Amino acid sequence: MNKGFTVAGIGELLWDVFPQHKRLGGAPANFAFHCYQLGAKAYPVSCVGTDELGLGIRDKLREMGVDASYVLESDTFPTGTVQVTLNDEGKPSYRIFENVAWDHIAFTSGLKALAATLDAVCFGSLSQRSPVSRASIHAFLRQMPEAALKIFDVNLRQSYFSKEQVEDSLRLASILKLSDEELPVLAGYFGLRGDVMDQLNELRERFDLDLVAYTRGPDGSVLVRGDEVDVAPGVAGLAVDSVGAGDSFTASLCMGVLKDWPLSRVNAFANRVASFVCSQKGATPLLPEDLTTL
Repeated sequence: MNKGFTVAGIGELLWDVFPQHKRLGGAPANFAFHCYQLGAKAYPVSCVGTDELGLGIRDKLREMGVDASYVLESDTFPTGTVQVTLNDEGKPSYRIFENVAWDHIAFTSGLKALAATLDAVCFGSLSQRSPVSRASIHAFLRQMPEAALKIFDVNLRQSYFSKEQVEDSLRLASILKLSDEELPVLAGYFGLRGDVMDQLNELRERFDLDLVAYTRGPDGSVLVRGDEVDVAPGVAGLAVDSVGAGDSFTASLCMGVLKDWPLSRVNAFANRVASFVCSQKGATPLLPEDLTTL
């Protein structure tokens, strides 16, 4: 992979707390780490507390080799945590705690300067539950180069989303990534009609998106770009847990598009990476060499 690309994931940065352990989490941070593994200069953009959990996040990012220069600190709000429960199939459910540091991401001069250098960013809906972070994320996106990829990974969680929030995000995005569980919500919001392909195309056209990525868990994914459609089957493998699999898919999609790969290659690769992540515990396992030396 070309190390010349610079990307960021902006939004939540937290600890995923499982019954027996905790792991670094937050979709934008997971995205940044996987982009880093795939050869990009990658930055998580967020905020943590000055508490022990926040120091632990910085230590963990350092251990992972990820640059935490744009992880801000709050003396007022605690580091975010999420309680994660897995069902018998390894599918997670979440209890996300409120009014934490990543709800208070300030748009600093440093973030403004970073935004202007980026080739791509990933952002979601969860980190926009707070007006402070929402305003900062929108300001960050508006400072990015016009040609940069602005990937909106819908990532609906609990009740922390609304039609207005999703619509505003779609208008700022150039790429939409959503799942088979999320499409019905957007179909309801925007009155989308027809079958899945009709709905994906309507979203692409209505919001002038360059690309729509639709993931179907173990059944693979669909990419739609202009008149081009690619359907990829899932990659069979042992599923341990699916935490972070979608984020690794988005990172792989991002890097493939930046590399100007054919859509079919992007789709197949993203499924391979996501399948591997599902076979491991946690959202940020080290990827094997055959996935990082393409």
